[in-house]
Amino acid sequence: MGNLLFIILGLVLLIVGGNWLLKSAVALSLRLSIPKIVIGMTVVSFATSAPELIVSIKAAMDGFPDLSFGNVVGSNIANLGLVLAITILLGPIDVRKSFYTTDWPVMMVASLLFVGFIYFDGILEQYEGIIMVVFLFLFLVYLLRFQKTAVVDEMPDDDELLPLYKTVLFLGIGGTALWGGSELLIDGAVGMASALGVSDRIIGVTVVSVGTSIPELAASVIAVLKKEKAISLGNLIGSNIFNLLAVLGITSIITPITVVDQGLLSNDIFWMLGISFLILPLVFFPKGLRLGWRDGLILLAGYILFVFLTVS
Repeated sequence: MGNLLFIILGLVLLIVGGNWLLKSAVALSLRLSIPKIVIGMTVVSFATSAPELIVSIKAAMDGFPDLSFGNVVGSNIANLGLVLAITILLGPIDVRKSFYTTDWPVMMVASLLFVGFIYFDGILEQYEGIIMVVFLFLFLVYLLRFQKTAVVDEMPDDDELLPLYKTVLFLGIGGTALWGGSELLIDGAVGMASALGVSDRIIGVTVVSVGTSIPELAASVIAVLKKEKAISLGNLIGSNIFNLLAVLGITSIITPITVVDQGLLSNDIFWMLGISFLILPLVFFPKGLRLGWRDGLILLAGYILFVFLTVS
């Protein structure tokens, strides 16, 4: 019971801290007169990936590498199999052309790069992390120079110029909440894994990954309920790209990450690749560049099957 409480409190702090960090980061960018397109692609993306990044670094440094891997791989599966599925079950979304020209190919390359790095030796080395971060930087430069229309600001409501003292306050509180939340979440997750007799990896790809995907799910549901355009497929794919290249890339630069539970290499990474690939045919069939409730049912069924097979 105590472990579950730690996990819930940790997730609440991560979500609240991430939101405060996002508000302060956007306000700071506006104060420095950074163009909105740059804010949307860099500041907003990094801020919304902050919970995953903090949890992964903390887990790796504390000696729980499978939580780092499980968090990111599970989050990528949950973003498409759970968050996107629920979003399109509530209402269909139209897909931009940039999906098949930029977003999806980059996500698949990032996924295959990550799998290639860890599949043969089970270690994500520092130099491999550097390659991933450089690839992310080149992708961002390409987007900002040639694909500006493909970049969407995920949280336009937060684009307000706050007083300087509020910006600093939100930055401090947000950072502290992220740190405290990661401490509680990892303590609770490791404790729960021990109590249930399961591996850190299983807790990582289920409980922790769904928890760090809650902000995206909340944003999607709120957008649908407000009858506004739901979070775009491009933004969810962008989140997956950042999870792989930024979160795991930066974490492995700080400390190399070693796979402990081989289930990650024999099961989880193939589910991540499979559900990422599945998005392509779903977008084009039966109606071109559109995702509807039938696609949502397929994705949700896939996610439920993944969780069932992983836990059982």
